[in-house]
Amino acid sequence: MYYADDLIEEVRSRNDIVDIIGSYVNLKKKGNSYSACCPFHHEKTPSFHVSREKQMYHCFGCGVGGNVYTFLMEHENYSFPEAVEALAERAGVKLPEQSMTPEAKKQADVRTKIKDMNKLAAAYFHYLLKSEHGTNAMKYLKNRGLTDETINKFGLGFSDVYSDDLYKYLRKKGYKDEELKDSGLVKFDEKQGGTDRFWNRVMYPIIDTNNRVIGFGGRVMGDGKPKYINTQDTPVFDKSRNLYGLNLAKKSKRHGIIFCEGYMDVISMHQAGFDNAVASLGTALTVGQVNLVKRFTDHVYLAYDSDEAGTKAALRALEIMREFEMSARVISLKPYKDPDELIQTEGTDSFEKRIDEALSGTMFEIRILANNYDQEDPQERTQFQKEAAKHLCMITDPLERKNYTDSVAKEYDIDPENLKEAVTRYGIANAGRTDTSVFRERSERRSPEDEKEKKFLKAERLLITWLINENSLFEVLKGKITADDFFEPVYHSIATELFDQYSKDGKVTPAAIISHYQSREEHEKVSGIMQQNFEMEISQGEKSKVITDLVKRVKLRSIQHQIENAKGDLTKTGKLIQERIETNRLQINL
Repeated sequence: MYYADDLIEEVRSRNDIVDIIGSYVNLKKKGNSYSACCPFHHEKTPSFHVSREKQMYHCFGCGVGGNVYTFLMEHENYSFPEAVEALAERAGVKLPEQSMTPEAKKQADVRTKIKDMNKLAAAYFHYLLKSEHGTNAMKYLKNRGLTDETINKFGLGFSDVYSDDLYKYLRKKGYKDEELKDSGLVKFDEKQGGTDRFWNRVMYPIIDTNNRVIGFGGRVMGDGKPKYINTQDTPVFDKSRNLYGLNLAKKSKRHGIIFCEGYMDVISMHQAGFDNAVASLGTALTVGQVNLVKRFTDHVYLAYDSDEAGTKAALRALEIMREFEMSARVISLKPYKDPDELIQTEGTDSFEKRIDEALSGTMFEIRILANNYDQEDPQERTQFQKEAAKHLCMITDPLERKNYTDSVAKEYDIDPENLKEAVTRYGIANAGRTDTSVFRERSERRSPEDEKEKKFLKAERLLITWLINENSLFEVLKGKITADDFFEPVYHSIATELFDQYSKDGKVTPAAIISHYQSREEHEKVSGIMQQNFEMEISQGEKSKVITDLVKRVKLRSIQHQIENAKGDLTKTGKLIQERIETNRLQINL
């Protein structure tokens, strides 16, 4: 269904978000907003906030956020038109009779057909595995210790040795080339025509939490490269927001979720009784994947490979877990490479013991730090203790910080009082700092260029937040900065909407802006910016300095970008250089 923007805004404005969300969760007034435990993930401390003034919600725990439409789409699994219709009925707004637009119908048809093709392909691959064509693939799976029950449970299959086998099969089922192009199952080339993306591979169907086949992973038979490939992103599959095995792991009665690296790790662990195992899909763990898991548990175990790459992956994962306030422990697999090898060699009891002995994320990071220094060398041992203190000072809870400080002192034979004093000293020096990159390998640290880019983006975000919270700044900044000075695409889009709203109405309406964004990732990003409040006492003089600094950062970055793209236009470059000089002299007084 298609509805005009004015009608969408009318329906939204006639449904108070506090009333809507309050009918689902118990909201409690807190200052100028309302709070509750998030309805989208399990938590004990409320991090879900609803603003009546902005008509928006945002969870600072799992990241979900948006307006009344977004809430119904998330909570009731409504499509956008269904959310509009439900709220229109509630508010007594009569909607025009109309059918789905051709474009909307086309997109819905594409998604449906891809799901149907995936389902057919999964069944076909499973059939081939059990036929004569799949003899070698079946032998491979059996040699890996898998039972028939496990093979059936995960729907494992085989893609034939012929590179157009699935293509021909789907064509016989009535699918056309233009439909197959979007599926991620077939590739097209001018010389060869349609060929299979997966051929001569053991096939692992990727199933979402609603038990729909959304993609595949394939392991080559023999020595071909690459060893593993996954379905490319399609209208129904985004590898950064899905996890292999979660459709089964979410039903497990075991404590928490175990993250591992590969398909076979997950399958082997499930067969051994560890049916809470999942794996990311050929990528490092993403925020989207952690956000997905957080809806089912707050407790996570990392069982990544014991090699250097696995250690780095674990450190990156711990950083994300910390942002989501999730309890993460690291399972030691040494001397084995992965969980599958450990279970095959030592059995389930040994792996169960490894889970019981898993290190907390903090102690694992300290151990990695310790391994980077020669503990027999006084200078290096001193440097390790400094780095450990920097690590420990990041722990915000005083009791937890003390306990970890005591444990590290005992583990590494450090004088407890000296370590405590160092932790306190670094804590004061780094007050308010949340960057945890100090725990990464030195080679993994951000380059100066990356840090500079991060500061620019942070300035854009903060300036937008100030504009939303204090609309009077639009008048103050008139002629000093425009929406075109915001570089990051989403921030530029938001700034454009805000400046347009203010020029028309003399105020901004954040909730109206979010209706213009389609993806959940955009909703979360935009709502996170718009729901941010500055809960601090600050004088007018200090505020003037803050705003001046933000405007300078954003404006100077914009000018530099324009200079780089002037392409030898000396007149334009000269004007930009003069503008840069004036910007550097800028002083905003509030």
